Amino acid sequence: MKGLEPVADVSAGDWIAERLRGPIGTVGSVVPRGFEAYARVLHPVELHDGRPPMTWAQVCLLTGRIPHALMQWAAITTPAAEAEVATVASGRWDDGDVRVGNLVPPTLRTLIDVLAPVTGEQDCFHALWEGWGWVDGHGVQVTFASDDDRVVPAPVPAPGVPPEVWALPRLRLPGRDYLLFRGPLQAAPNMGWHVSTSWFQPQSPSLFWSANQSWCVGTEIDFDSTVVGGSADLIRAVLTAPSLDAWPVGPDDSLTAFADLPNSLS
Repeated sequence: MKGLEPVADVSAGDWIAERLRGPIGTVGSVVPRGFEAYARVLHPVELHDGRPPMTWAQVCLLTGRIPHALMQWAAITTPAAEAEVATVASGRWDDGDVRVGNLVPPTLRTLIDVLAPVTGEQDCFHALWEGWGWVDGHGVQVTFASDDDRVVPAPVPAPGVPPEVWALPRLRLPGRDYLLFRGPLQAAPNMGWHVSTSWFQPQSPSLFWSANQSWCVGTEIDFDSTVVGGSADLIRAVLTAPSLDAWPVGPDDSLTAFADLPNSLS
């Protein structure tokens, strides 16, 4: 992972453990409490037919749902009774989807551009959840379809991190353990693994933050959005960035499937 150096002394993340509080699924359980402001960056809606991504609010226009800061993907893709939109057998709109636990590189780079002016030249810390199957090479099988439609096993990919990195101490936070790396802010999109020599599969950091702790970004592995904590000015910049689908949230806000009261499916 170019530009990212493994870190053996994980004490750089101790401050996060001390400030993660609240029920599981709240903003303050994903990124530390104590920042002036917070934003939720919704992962872009990638359309199956290859058209440019949509925002969640655009999906709401199709499905008759209400866009708001705590909306949930399952709720907004289940059309309201009066909506005239095509659905699949499950009754949901299915022309696109969002990635869970992974902020796609174009959106990650846009967020980095917003963070860069307040970060300067200082290094950042980048935490990778140890549980992704590719990290140690287990739990990953790659296959290719041949010209005659046979499924051909590909060579077993190498682990995403070498054994000496896998053996390093973990940053242990409530419910999750992470490998820790240090490097420039701009190296965040380099996290991921090489399925083959020509195929790189990016994985956004699970957490990353500036060395001076002025901001922190968290992409919880089970969420389809990314949370940013920082100064009021920084969060204002996140919320107004044209290419980010971002909404203001607070540390006590829940991002669980049951939090979308305006679009409640009950």
